[in-house]
Amino acid sequence: MPMTLLPASAAAFAPRASPNIVLNTKVDPWLTATLKRINRIKRPLNSVPQHFRCLTETLSSPAAIWTLCSIMLPKAPDSELRKDENPLIEALFNYQLVHIEAYVVHVDMVSQNEVAFKLTPETIESLVEYHKDIYSVDTSASTWNWSEKEVQLKKLQEDFVQAANKFVYRTNALALEGLEEDGAGELLSGGSEEVKSAIMGLFLPLLPPPPRVVDVVRPAPLLPSSTGAENWWQPSMSQAAPPDSWRVLPSSPSTTSSVDSNAGMWANMSLSELQLPSPAPSYSLPYSQPYTTAGYSAPQYYSCPMTCAPLVPSLPLPSLLAQQCSTSAGLGGFGWDRYQEYTTPFATTM
Repeated sequence: MPMTLLPASAAAFAPRASPNIVLNTKVDPWLTATLKRINRIKRPLNSVPQHFRCLTETLSSPAAIWTLCSIMLPKAPDSELRKDENPLIEALFNYQLVHIEAYVVHVDMVSQNEVAFKLTPETIESLVEYHKDIYSVDTSASTWNWSEKEVQLKKLQEDFVQAANKFVYRTNALALEGLEEDGAGELLSGGSEEVKSAIMGLFLPLLPPPPRVVDVVRPAPLLPSSTGAENWWQPSMSQAAPPDSWRVLPSSPSTTSSVDSNAGMWANMSLSELQLPSPAPSYSLPYSQPYTTAGYSAPQYYSCPMTCAPLVPSLPLPSLLAQQCSTSAGLGGFGWDRYQEYTTPFATTM
């Protein structure tokens, strides 16, 4: 329902005054029938001014008090209520019926077609006493204690006093059909349930303060220079792989060259020049002969054993290759299997 201006008598703590009534240029037949029904003295109702005068006098009467609804409220706090096995006895001794009474402050049958009610001072006083003596005690007992609880409870009571005095119930103008003699009346068509819900909505709960948000202190991430876990970020050091056996010459008395010299030898050797003997020569043969400076014959050193197949598809393991070819492989037609028989200048040149 759109908001409309209400008279000053509808304001909070304002005294009661004659209602503000606005009628249309043509009075509805139901209003004429209602006024004729409640008037003891028959008076003419043939014009709009006559309806206005009759309705104003009826609603301004001190007895023109409407009962909007009735609410069942406890007589005492929950801790003081009587306990009995019979629920009827508990209801009789522990609860009371409070009638919500009001008077008409505004009637508009032109723009909004509504009627407004304001609570009587007696009803406001009853509600305020119940809120202070019973409702506040129960709601305080049902909440935990904090430092500003009493201040918050007092503010809750003050807010209720303001809300009860400002309360105005507005409904359709057809509610005037419930008008009775002397201007009193009751709401029809389920209006009482709406008023009851609106009145109970004025009783707000006592809300404790929200829990404080505690900042969670998280530990700072460990940097690489941190001393807590020195090596958590470093990759694990793998053990050094053993050197390939084919890079190391056999530890025999005849070994005089280093790994580097052998590495240079293998780097300058092509696959086409590499031939494997079959069967493997005897290592004791070169060392069994005495040292001599006699001339060397070509067949003695150029007699090549059976040539092997190309090494690319069936090349043996490096360890086997080192054992078989380290002292017998021919390089450029020069025999290395008897290198100790050469003089020192040749060894130095190589």
